[in-house]
Amino acid sequence: MLAGILTSLDESKAEDIVQIDLRGKTSIGDFMVICSGRSSRQVASIAEKLVEMLKNDLGRPSKIEGKEAGDWVLIDTGDIIVHVFRPEVREFYQLEKMWQPATAAASPHQQSS
Repeated sequence: MLAGILTSLDESKAEDIVQIDLRGKTSIGDFMVICSGRSSRQVASIAEKLVEMLKNDLGRPSKIEGKEAGDWVLIDTGDIIVHVFRPEVREFYQLEKMWQPATAAASPHQQSS
């Protein structure tokens, strides 16, 4: 499922895609994926396409929050949590810093898939 999510985000032109392995750190999920869209419209579009792909291709229903505003959309698949941000909002919340080890730099998904 993670590979499908990363592919969908890449095809939707999401930017700065980062995946964080949460296994053994929390019970909220196995992975967190964080990415950016250039505008509220693109953020909502990336999220819509991802939810559609999860349902149609993988038969996986997911919860989605924040799509109406388009600043920060959260998609929860149960195992994987995806955050799609506008760049300013992503910078403000800095989720990568919160969830990654202090010594780890954000690694693009191409290197860690």
